[in-house]
Amino acid sequence: MKGTTHLAIGAAIGAASTLYYPFQPSHGAVYLIVASFSAMAADLDGPSLLSGKLGKLSRWLRRFTLSSGILLVLANAYWYVSEGWFSFPYSSIAVVVLLLGLVTSQGTIRNALVSIVGLGLLYGGLRSGQAWLMELGVFVAWVPWLKHRGMTHTAWALLIWGTIGWGLENHIGIPGVTATAVAGYASHLLADTLTPNGVKWLFPLYKKSFKFIPW
Repeated sequence: MKGTTHLAIGAAIGAASTLYYPFQPSHGAVYLIVASFSAMAADLDGPSLLSGKLGKLSRWLRRFTLSSGILLVLANAYWYVSEGWFSFPYSSIAVVVLLLGLVTSQGTIRNALVSIVGLGLLYGGLRSGQAWLMELGVFVAWVPWLKHRGMTHTAWALLIWGTIGWGLENHIGIPGVTATAVAGYASHLLADTLTPNGVKWLFPLYKKSFKFIPW
């Protein structure tokens, strides 16, 4: 299912939480942000609406690395042919940069960028002593390397996300944040259950997909 659809469902859940719980403008913004982010978080294990901008950056970085490697190799070759000058350290650097550009996929670079964001959240949590932020950082840093619609699309991931939401609720003191986070994340899994590929809710204990196609 498209990321925009998940986002719309998440926003609707956030709006519902705003209406259900005692209304305050600041609380409404929190519900909308938490629900919308939660509804898209499961797709951090692959290209998604959340990592779309990073995908463009990773494409540029891969091209830059490959181009730099080629230029460095050509420069070393020129110095050797024209002047007989050879430097093992410089040549090694040139080859390593070229190989990185050749073997590193755009997806790998995107995953690394998402992980860097997660590590930044983890560091922020460590500095501020916020356990929920550390947990979120570990989640964001870890999940990009998982198979798409694998562990992030399970009941276990939903429990982990609920724990993060519970920590956030205790930290900011806004009632209903945990329920909103869980509802947002669950909406993603439920929506993907309505697609032909379905969702492996109990993976790895039960590896078959659950799916319900109403048409």
